[in-house]
Amino acid sequence: MANAIILPMFAIVAIALASVFGLMVWSSNLSDQAAERSERQLLNGAIDLKLDQMAKQQVGSVVLDQAYFKASGPIIDREWVTSNIARRLYNTHGFTETILINRAFEPSFTYSATKPHGWVSEALLDAVEPAVAKVRARYITGFKRTPSGLFSFRPDFRINERSLSETGLVVVDGVPHFMSASAIVPELQSIAATRQPPTVLINLRPINATVLEGVSTVSSLRDLLVSKTPNDADGIASTALHNPRGKVVGFIDWQVSSPGTTMMTRITPVFAILALAIVGLTLGVMTYIRQTTRQLARSEAQAVHTARHDSLSGLPNRDRFKVLLDKALSNTAHREKGIAVIYIDLDRFKDINDTLGHGAGDTVIRAIASRINSVLPEDGVVARISGDEFAMFIRDARGREWIEHILTRIQDQLTIPIRIGRNELHVSLSIGVAMCPQDGTRSADLLRKADIALYDAKAAGRGRWSFFDPLMEHHIHSQDRIARDLRKAIDDDTLELAYQPQCGRDGNRILSVEALARWTAEDGTPIPPSRFIPIAEDTGLINDLGLWVLRRACADAERWPDMLVSVNVSPTQFKHPRFVEKVVGTLADFNLPPARLEIEVTESVFAGRDKEVLHALKRLKDLGVKVALDDFGSGYSSLSYLRRFPFDTLKIDRDFLHNVEDNQEARDILQIMVQLGKVLGMTIVAEGVESAAQYAFLQDIGCHRMQGYYISRPLSADNLVAFLQDFEKRAGMDRGVAAPMPLIAAKG
Repeated sequence: MANAIILPMFAIVAIALASVFGLMVWSSNLSDQAAERSERQLLNGAIDLKLDQMAKQQVGSVVLDQAYFKASGPIIDREWVTSNIARRLYNTHGFTETILINRAFEPSFTYSATKPHGWVSEALLDAVEPAVAKVRARYITGFKRTPSGLFSFRPDFRINERSLSETGLVVVDGVPHFMSASAIVPELQSIAATRQPPTVLINLRPINATVLEGVSTVSSLRDLLVSKTPNDADGIASTALHNPRGKVVGFIDWQVSSPGTTMMTRITPVFAILALAIVGLTLGVMTYIRQTTRQLARSEAQAVHTARHDSLSGLPNRDRFKVLLDKALSNTAHREKGIAVIYIDLDRFKDINDTLGHGAGDTVIRAIASRINSVLPEDGVVARISGDEFAMFIRDARGREWIEHILTRIQDQLTIPIRIGRNELHVSLSIGVAMCPQDGTRSADLLRKADIALYDAKAAGRGRWSFFDPLMEHHIHSQDRIARDLRKAIDDDTLELAYQPQCGRDGNRILSVEALARWTAEDGTPIPPSRFIPIAEDTGLINDLGLWVLRRACADAERWPDMLVSVNVSPTQFKHPRFVEKVVGTLADFNLPPARLEIEVTESVFAGRDKEVLHALKRLKDLGVKVALDDFGSGYSSLSYLRRFPFDTLKIDRDFLHNVEDNQEARDILQIMVQLGKVLGMTIVAEGVESAAQYAFLQDIGCHRMQGYYISRPLSADNLVAFLQDFEKRAGMDRGVAAPMPLIAAKG
């Protein structure tokens, strides 16, 4: 027996150790790759720095009145250029080659301290052409039109020395060189300059040992070498050198540090020793881990329920946001350019607090605030205005496309999960936008309309945005009107109940009726439950509506004794702290035995509140009230619900009966569901029975109760009494007839 436990345990430990070792190797490789990427960035940065230095070292030779007259005119003073530019730059900075490119893009002067005459090739001129073109373009844009209509030379180089320079890499005689091209310009603004392409000074410096030593010093990399092809040897990495046309002109190789490999070399012997120790102490370690895990779970549960307030985000609060928005709206220039007012709501934030605790919610709020701030334009303001709501406004809104671009960037930020302890949360935002001046110029109007747009976005499925449209406001008003009329109908007792019978398996008895709310407006227009029930949920009227349905159903139940009355209960009603007490009070008011009442709930009632729901269901069960799981199979249909919650009845969703006449798979699934309910000791009810074939099949597989138009449509209380009397008469007359009784009742 001991071996049966120890051997699998050792096998698990061995697999775990192998997995850990594999993870170490993988991490080592990742570390080496990260080090190589970092060093490549350092090397490229050092090269860029050397090129920048080269451009700055040219400034003294190109931003000079003498150079402008002696080196850029039609006649070049070659002696002066050789002495004061070419040789001076060579002696001072090591620039071995000098070229002057005239306005016709021809070399008007060349100099090389190391190469024989004729070293300037067509390939070299072609390689530097993009750099020369960029320098000349910047030079031309340095001319500003004066009030007289003439142009004055006012280049940006007086602010930024690099504005008239361009750097890069080229190859000469197979050797990569640093290259810097700068326009020769007058030193003083008062000297006349023609608005024509300038003469461009090009200097080259070979990437030799001296240059590589400087690059090595800046980048802290060792063993730098120039090569024509990348080096694939172990421990060696290469970075490509590109000329101004993007063509590879060579590579620089260096000795890569390998921290991951070094770590593995050091840690492998230690790991082997630890592995042996772990194998020997497996049982003790597992006991310790189990105890430690429980302690950590208790500590984490306590931490995630820690709540904090709005010092979390550091963002402006609601009042400050209102002041800033009013100030922006008071600025005529901002108002005319457009201001976007945006409401942002964190979807299902309450679920995060309920399931992971307020500490996790605080972390989410901080993360969301940081991510919104990271993509917010400089002229934008974001504030936290309530627990899970943010508000923004953006000045100089350039139209809907620009705002959608910003919103897309915000949503993109949320593709990165938020890590909370060992959990990774994927959250989404619903966003509503109102635009000034199209949607108004007062902050109150814009905030209200942004809130309406936010409501529309959440209604459309969450995780999206909506721009305000006047039709939304009309829809909100329509919803409000329905809510007010529904409140009045509840208060005035003008609602009605319809009852749909449920027939027993033998077809001779109606065993139960389901109460269904019906509402006809004052103008005689029937309003379907699919319209007013969601509004009741959103506005909180569902508690009053549900209580009205419960009381009316209990009152009407006196008219058909010995039958069950089923009442649907929404998740919102279950969350009410006095829901069970209201049920008890209603039963007492109408002297209805608890065993005659059946409460129908759907799977959504359990979302995030399992303990509270289980407690309420058990209290109802203790009273004798029956509990049914409605629409089974239409949601997640977790079997854990059926085992954990004390259901008396399982109602199979109508969708499972659609193809039962001609689809064997549908029949098999339905039969399995009925068998499952029976195994769990539940009464099985099939909804949506609309044909004799469906009814007959349900009889054959042992379904206890059937409900649907084949038996009867929903009926008023008076019509139900008449239906029951007629049903009993027909059942007595046709007892023993082969045809199912519901078919006869439906035709009657």
